[in-house]
Amino acid sequence: MASEKVETIVAGNYVEMEMEGDQKSSKSKFSNFLWHGGSVYDAWFSCASNQVAQVLLTLPYSFSQLGMVSGILFQLFYGLMGSWTAYLISVLYVEYRTRKEREKVDFRNHVIQWFEVLDGLLGKHWRNIGLFFNCTFLLFGSVIQLIACASNIYYINDNLDKRTWTYIFGACCATTVFIPSFHNYRIWSFLGLLMTTFTAWYLTIAALLHGQVDDVKHSGPTKLVLYFTGATNILYTFGGHAVTVEIMHAMWKPQKFKLIYLVATLYVLTLTLPSAASMYWAFGDMLLNHSNAFSLLPRTGFRDAAVILMLIHQFITFGFACTPLYFVWEKVIGMHETKSAFKRAIVRLPVVIPIWFLAIIFPFFGPINSTVGSLLVSFTVYIIPALAHMITFAPASARENAVERPPKIVGGWAGLYSVNCFVVVWVLVVGFGFGGWASMLNFIHQVDTFGLFTKCYQCPPKH
Repeated sequence: MASEKVETIVAGNYVEMEMEGDQKSSKSKFSNFLWHGGSVYDAWFSCASNQVAQVLLTLPYSFSQLGMVSGILFQLFYGLMGSWTAYLISVLYVEYRTRKEREKVDFRNHVIQWFEVLDGLLGKHWRNIGLFFNCTFLLFGSVIQLIACASNIYYINDNLDKRTWTYIFGACCATTVFIPSFHNYRIWSFLGLLMTTFTAWYLTIAALLHGQVDDVKHSGPTKLVLYFTGATNILYTFGGHAVTVEIMHAMWKPQKFKLIYLVATLYVLTLTLPSAASMYWAFGDMLLNHSNAFSLLPRTGFRDAAVILMLIHQFITFGFACTPLYFVWEKVIGMHETKSAFKRAIVRLPVVIPIWFLAIIFPFFGPINSTVGSLLVSFTVYIIPALAHMITFAPASARENAVERPPKIVGGWAGLYSVNCFVVVWVLVVGFGFGGWASMLNFIHQVDTFGLFTKCYQCPPKH
């Protein structure tokens, strides 16, 4: 009876919110069509467009480190694992929200974030751990988008070096402080997915039409350092659900999120596998020194179009990664409730400045992905959700009254705990342990080779 009561409360509350959304759409259908998305499809577009982003351009580099077979297997494996932990996060969100709504807490004017879920279910120590890892990951995720912007635009206009382009795009991306919340991302998520789809198929077709270079070699894997660096970059690829809670909160019916991330991942695999495999087939070991896939393809109208589309998409992804940081910063300084959009934008600027600075210090497009993946993503979106889920439902009463019960396909609670234990051990040993070791060695090698504040990372010599 207890579980039925909880389910009724959840369903009633979400249906009420959905009806509110319908009332709003009747006032201005066109405006809502563009900006106010809370459907399953909106969530799918958000997950898919933000999962792949600029990492699409570094996956061929990872294939050169891993080899073709390992590259494909790791994508499938981490894609499945990422979908599993996104499911765990969705379960914990619904559990937290249901418990709070039974206490008559109203979330209509409050965006729930991941650290608040951990706080409500497990206490302040878990909140602090979640806040640290999530914010640090989103910070460096934003840094990576900025580095990618400078790296990509260089292949259209090399009159300026990459560091100068980082200055310019840092200023451009700072305008995201004017985006108030996640509610206005419907059209951007849709366009972002079209952009990455175009780029992925451009890479695939261009590599196949180019054919294999003379004396092409496919010697990977050759070194353990390179192997685990490549594997960790793929761990990062499918660990992009640091904003899962915010995406769920924007839905009219968050309990429908369960399989969204899995379906989004399956679509993303149709982009990442063909593009990475075909680029590695065509260029082989040359990719070891070209972490951006654009650098090896001849300049054509299609390549320029792909570069421009990725630039726009990276601007969108920068905003997506930064918005949770803006929320946290506003709450810290007590400006979150301020109604003036201009005041909120001004107080958000200090968040952008360290991102800009870090992108100039560490412009290592590719290697920085693996480092962030091993040290931050491993905990943020794999280990912490799995541990939090196990501890939350450890008491028998919590399992009996759980809003979302384990799917039968995994074997109930016992099977669910077994999968979670496997995720924690695997990511801790392979992702954080070996991956952290390899990524840091590779990162230090980049610093030794190119130096900090390098002016033009991996730029070809000018004739």
